Amino acid sequence: MLGWIAIVVLLAAIAGGVFAWLRYTGHYESTDDAQIDGHINVVSARITGTVLNINPKVENNEYVEAGTLLLELDQNDYQVTLDHAKADHATRESFAQSARVNIPIVRARAFGQLALAKAAQDEAMATIETEQAKLSMAESQVQRDEAIAARAERDRVRYQALVEKKEISRSDYDARDTEATAAQRTLDADHAAVVAAKNAIAETRAKVAQKQAEIEAAQSAPDQVIDAEAQSQTATGQLSQVAVDIRTAQLNLSYTKVYAPVSGIIGRKTVELGQRIQPGQSLLAIVPLDDIWITADFKETQLKLMRKGQPVSVHVDTNGRDYDGFVENLPGAAGTLFSLLPPENASGNFVKVVQRLPVRIRFKAGQDLKDLRPGMSVTPTVTVR
Repeated sequence: MLGWIAIVVLLAAIAGGVFAWLRYTGHYESTDDAQIDGHINVVSARITGTVLNINPKVENNEYVEAGTLLLELDQNDYQVTLDHAKADHATRESFAQSARVNIPIVRARAFGQLALAKAAQDEAMATIETEQAKLSMAESQVQRDEAIAARAERDRVRYQALVEKKEISRSDYDARDTEATAAQRTLDADHAAVVAAKNAIAETRAKVAQKQAEIEAAQSAPDQVIDAEAQSQTATGQLSQVAVDIRTAQLNLSYTKVYAPVSGIIGRKTVELGQRIQPGQSLLAIVPLDDIWITADFKETQLKLMRKGQPVSVHVDTNGRDYDGFVENLPGAAGTLFSLLPPENASGNFVKVVQRLPVRIRFKAGQDLKDLRPGMSVTPTVTVR
């Protein structure tokens, strides 16, 4: 009889334990498929160069502060490029200044030439009128002196006949002969004056035509000013371009010094002294310790009651300590869909397999996390009720 009672009591105890275990496990979800994650900042070069100096602190597993000089590249080539850009800038600046100063000079010269050409043409036109008046006077003088010369010649001929007849004295004839000779000379001078006046008019007309050509050439003054302004704008644009070249050269020169982007532990160091590196080449990695979290792969059947913000107890295998955390967010898809070659169902027949989804768990603030490193295995337990 006592034996049966003992069996009943034992069964009741087992049933109570199973009930308590089921009740407990219904409040928690746990997984051992979890690890600590963090950012890995890969430090690379932005330019080509030869490594001249490496900070002695830059070694694997060493801690560096953000902004620490990690290494230096040879600056000579980039310094020469910067000096060349600065010299080119000085030259272009002189050209731009000269082009700016040349604008008012071109404006004054071009419009001044136009005004002078018009004034010279007006003066030549006035000269033509003057010379034509002189020509008219010379022609009138010719007509008057022709009459005087003709009368003097008739008197000489008449006196010559009289002197031959001895009716008058020789001196009377000589006086008439002198008068005729003087009148002829005056007439010759008048003819020369007419020719000179005509030549002066022709020359002045040629001068008028010349000034008209100069006016037509000078009428391009606005175009000359526009051209000078365009040259100034071009020089200014070239100056701006060279300024950009200087900035680019300064940046490239600054890139010869590589600084730590964040504070953390150095890992995967591959750079060595004297090495020729290329842009984008990985030199080392820095793992920050102040921003770590947990990626826990839970079965899809465990996510039924799991929500953002639920408390989590995290057991770290490395030091055997427990830490407090909370569910930061739930995944957008199963982990298999983020793999390099996600599964593809080509046959149309799905095989039902329990999937695992990565849940991100964040450590609560105020805890000592200095011993934790990305990649450490942990066991998180989420309180879901």
